Amino acid sequence: MPAPEHPPRSPARSAADRLLDILGAFSLDHPALSLTELSRRADLPVPTAHRLLATLTAWGALERDQDGLYHVGLRLWEVAALAPRGLGLRQAALPFLEDLYEATHENVQLAVRDGMEVVYTEWLSGHSAVGVRIQVGARWPLHATGVGLVLLAYADIALQQHFCSRPLPAFTPYTVTDPARLRRVLAEVRRTGCAVSERQVTEDAVSVAAPVLGPRGDVVAAVSVVVPAAGARTPALAPAVRVAGRSISRALGWQPPQPVR
Repeated sequence: MPAPEHPPRSPARSAADRLLDILGAFSLDHPALSLTELSRRADLPVPTAHRLLATLTAWGALERDQDGLYHVGLRLWEVAALAPRGLGLRQAALPFLEDLYEATHENVQLAVRDGMEVVYTEWLSGHSAVGVRIQVGARWPLHATGVGLVLLAYADIALQQHFCSRPLPAFTPYTVTDPARLRRVLAEVRRTGCAVSERQVTEDAVSVAAPVLGPRGDVVAAVSVVVPAAGARTPALAPAVRVAGRSISRALGWQPPQPVR
């Protein structure tokens, strides 16, 4: 998939900008980097990169292994775990994700939106589940995955319009890349409260997703189950995924509207 978008680097970057550029050089495809690689990927002179790496390593944001390669450190993981859309969301959701897994024995995922991308915060999978190109921390464009379609469908109109005005990359012949068709898909997601991404990321998988609401009733995350495309029974899966979404929403403090008497 395409690399996440980053703003263009200013020629006069502050020390904080340079530190963030070093941290941003790491990715799922590049979890371990040498000094030279970090210097190149962060667009920094080697002596500057070396000095900043020493600072980050001393603080615990990075760790250096016996081969001289740098990795993200546990101290940074500890800080990231404090994000309300990270560990707190995961802790509230995990019992219901496990219930959904026990009901399906397929891939179960939880994700949030970060800008124009979906970020996976939890993933449960069994040995016999269909293979997916997803892991915790992975990012994908919103239009291709079930959770991404949910998060885009409930985003504000301005963000939807901006997203649909951009090129939509295709990952399989079935990926929706036409903006007009994508808008119709998003309207259907809002109507049904459920998204289906059929063979859009890989040709052998179907994702069924539903929204997770926060205490104020806004969509803060999405939950999904991913099953083999062959023989997929999406109408049967949708109710279970919706129940999981509503259960996680209640755990986060959401209350369904009371009927008017």
